[in-house]
Amino acid sequence: MTTVDRPYQTSYMTLHPLHAVLLASTIPLFLGALLSDIAYYQSYEIQWSNFSSWLIAGGLVFAGLALLCGIIGLFHAEGRGDRGVIYIALLLAAWIMGFINALVHAKDAWATMPMGLILSVIVILLVCAATAVRFSSHRVGGAV
Repeated sequence: MTTVDRPYQTSYMTLHPLHAVLLASTIPLFLGALLSDIAYYQSYEIQWSNFSSWLIAGGLVFAGLALLCGIIGLFHAEGRGDRGVIYIALLLAAWIMGFINALVHAKDAWATMPMGLILSVIVILLVCAATAVRFSSHRVGGAV
């Protein structure tokens, strides 16, 4: 049976499991940082700012490793194309904004607001967009 005889062509473009775990782990870490910033903004309890700083640091580690996997993936067939470049650009922008956010959170807790909260919102939006782009590029099946 040739590909002409089959009504549907199945293609598997799988994301490496390590890359998937690293990428998916960035969302709860940066989301936790955002929620900690919101809690600090409402209560001014300094410990919430400390939580946010640690969550941002963890998110930067996972995002950096996912970025490294994405760059390596550009050299394979699965990472080539517009979506691979868009994914790398979004994740790189998220990492840079996250690093700036970490620097803002390194200041005194009273000096982190409102800039820390604004940066946390931007970072989580960029990370969610990068994750959506990367995971949406893996389709199975489809018409020939």
